[in-house]
Amino acid sequence: MAIKFKDLFKSSKQEAEKIIERHVESHAEKQAEKAEKHVAAPQQEDGTKEITKTCPVCGTENSVGELWENLNVCKCGYHFKMNARQRIAFLVGNENFEELNGELVSENILDFPGYDTKLKSAKLNSHEKESVVTGVCNIGGYKVALFVMDAEFMMGSMGTVTGEKITKIFEYATENHLPVVGYTVSGGARMQEGILSLMQMAKTSGAVKRHSDEGNLYITVLTDPTTGGVTASFAMEGDIILAEPNATVGFAGRRVIEQTIKKKLPNEFQKSEFLLEHGFVDSIVARKEQKEVLKSILSMHVKSEADGNFYNSFNHKGGNN
Repeated sequence: MAIKFKDLFKSSKQEAEKIIERHVESHAEKQAEKAEKHVAAPQQEDGTKEITKTCPVCGTENSVGELWENLNVCKCGYHFKMNARQRIAFLVGNENFEELNGELVSENILDFPGYDTKLKSAKLNSHEKESVVTGVCNIGGYKVALFVMDAEFMMGSMGTVTGEKITKIFEYATENHLPVVGYTVSGGARMQEGILSLMQMAKTSGAVKRHSDEGNLYITVLTDPTTGGVTASFAMEGDIILAEPNATVGFAGRRVIEQTIKKKLPNEFQKSEFLLEHGFVDSIVARKEQKEVLKSILSMHVKSEADGNFYNSFNHKGGNN
């Protein structure tokens, strides 16, 4: 049952929190029921049940084990979603990743009804403290600053702490002359933090600009979905913008745009292939190829193997660039 916001405004703070908490619990139950319907469990030879996932494109029942051997990609090419830790593991290996600013956590700074419950639910669901994980690692022998957003934490929404962590990783990269590689996935700004959430667009963009002004390289990888305020800020500010196949990328939702312009949009609208065709994306890269492609891009932008510094090709400084 959807929440009626007029009921919230008429209720006391305690009553409003109870209404939202019941809604969250009901939503979690529905999601669990939905998952059970979409996950088959055929019998293996030893009698145990094998967990499978149904591809929404081709309908194939893929065993979870086979999927992970193929980086969670179906044989037809459909890319199932990955959380932040899974992406880090396949890209660089957890032992090659040093997390930074992991202690930062969101708080209900505006005392928004039900937000505390939402945050608890997000932490339990994602096993993360926030919707982005940041740190440093090596990709193909090159040291980089890395941020990876996590859709399992409130759909990767951008709150003040998300913006702070991304800003800090760019500041760290600027200070240490490191390139930044960022994986984006988000439903946009976090409504429970109001204008403070929207302010992160300017904050992160300022950090990206300072990083760029020092001649540093920034590569973004857009994954499904990347929308709202994240798209309107740091996601589309990379020097080189890559995207996974068939990823939804946009600002406003498709339905909102159609209602505004009174026209039917093409089926491929806001897909990564559509963005590539119209010049918003530089290349579409399948998941199994991303590590090598990133390594290749980094190698083309390194100033010298001796100092290991990089330049961004668009605003480089100094005689060696």
